Amino acid sequence: MKILVADKISPKGVAYLRSQPGFEVIEAYGSSPAKILELVKDVHAIAVRSETKITAEVFAAAPLLKVVGRAGVGVDNVDVEAATERGVIVMNTPSGNTIATAELTFTHILCGARPVPQAAASMKAGQWDRKNFSGIELFKKTLGIVGLGRIGTEVAKRAQAFGMRVLAFDPYLAPSRAKAMQIEGVTLDELLAQSDYITVHMPLTDQTQYMIDEAALAKCKKGVRLFNCARGGIIKEAALIAGLKSGHVGGAGLDVFEDEPLAADSELRKFPNVNLTPHLGASTNEAQEAVGIEVAEQIADVLSGGVIRNAVNMPSLDAATLKVVGPYLNLGDKLGTLVQQLATNRVERIRITYWGKILDLDANPVTRSIQRGFLSRISGESLNFINAPGVMQRLGMQVEIIKSNLESDYTELIQVEGVQADGTVVSATGTLLGKGNNPRLVSLNGRDVEAAPSGKLLVYENLDQPGIIGMIGTLLGKDKVNIAAMSLSRTTVGGTALAVLNLDSEPSAAALKELTAHPAIKQAQVIHL
Repeated sequence: MKILVADKISPKGVAYLRSQPGFEVIEAYGSSPAKILELVKDVHAIAVRSETKITAEVFAAAPLLKVVGRAGVGVDNVDVEAATERGVIVMNTPSGNTIATAELTFTHILCGARPVPQAAASMKAGQWDRKNFSGIELFKKTLGIVGLGRIGTEVAKRAQAFGMRVLAFDPYLAPSRAKAMQIEGVTLDELLAQSDYITVHMPLTDQTQYMIDEAALAKCKKGVRLFNCARGGIIKEAALIAGLKSGHVGGAGLDVFEDEPLAADSELRKFPNVNLTPHLGASTNEAQEAVGIEVAEQIADVLSGGVIRNAVNMPSLDAATLKVVGPYLNLGDKLGTLVQQLATNRVERIRITYWGKILDLDANPVTRSIQRGFLSRISGESLNFINAPGVMQRLGMQVEIIKSNLESDYTELIQVEGVQADGTVVSATGTLLGKGNNPRLVSLNGRDVEAAPSGKLLVYENLDQPGIIGMIGTLLGKDKVNIAAMSLSRTTVGGTALAVLNLDSEPSAAALKELTAHPAIKQAQVIHL
């Protein structure tokens, strides 16, 4: 089997792959996208770091490809959706660079308090300038951590060792966990208003992009210092630059950027109170060796028919079991993320009920897929089927499993319920249909529907009165949004109706505002699956 090592990983990792019988290893560091397309035509595995982009086009050009291994945490450079569609396993190495990134983050925080890089540069220039490099102490200052996953937790430990007060914002941080860590769990607005230093440790998603923008910075203390060693785009660079110019932002430390490499003429390079590093989060000898060896071992295991570890799009199962359970995993993932998006309050408990044929299988991987799906859009962790239960536990969320023998209209059925902090429940129920085992949504918040859980869904609840469907169609048509499918449900004539629309594209903010302003619409939201 042929393995393409597209980015430079630890030599020990490459040596491990070469030592496996029947493996041919091709090292092609720094290859152009066109060269990658040529090389992947007959490869069975690809190992990358963050440089090489494994796009849908690459997957289409690699018919023999079984696995992509990322030596590191983030898989931003891999089209995971395209991989899943083609049955290709995408794996990362989630634990190898946790300490390295946490230490770099705290190095930036220290340099934000004491201008060591600037003072060192002046010394090398032959100067002895003490008065212009005065700093401040971290002791008794407040650090706000946005996203309390593995890395955020390690940063918190280091801040506490320096005598800092630590605040944390995480939508699913349970008060009990925050208390156990001697951290104050707060809202984002409270964190912005109270923090002297703010560091972000969230994944880059539609919800977290530009989380720290002009409006957020306006809520911060004058002189606040910002740090980002997570993903470029969480802090809006234009807003940061404006804040630095006005003096509202007292400094910053960035290891990641909206566009990488950072442009030579970027204004961020011009501020003396901004420290920049070229995406060095995992760049320690220990971290690189660990993730290089780990990804090599994981790729070898998959190609040898062994256990799948740290897959971001599939569970840790042998190939035979995966073939049987696979369709249920996809359905579970969809139901989990659907319930999370339906929730309007903090979900304290997830209740999962299984009916029918699935009871004869090992449902544990399906449960994990539901947990991973639920956390996928909200957690700062790099999630996979292995760590999702642990992440949920650390957030203080309980999971209840029910195996039902009651009769059902379907041969197999999965229901996921989210019990919110105020006691209300949101739910989604699905099944598999046809020879292709296609996932299907059959109930939403206890109402019968019939919809494919994929792409973009517009879910709205309205007073059951004439003209609503026509109004929705006209509004979306005006917004150039095509309706692919529609499912309607109502309680009683003239009561409350629920609709699920599969859309080809996402409605504009203006269209959604107009929709929700209609007096007959009780609530509406776009769900991304």
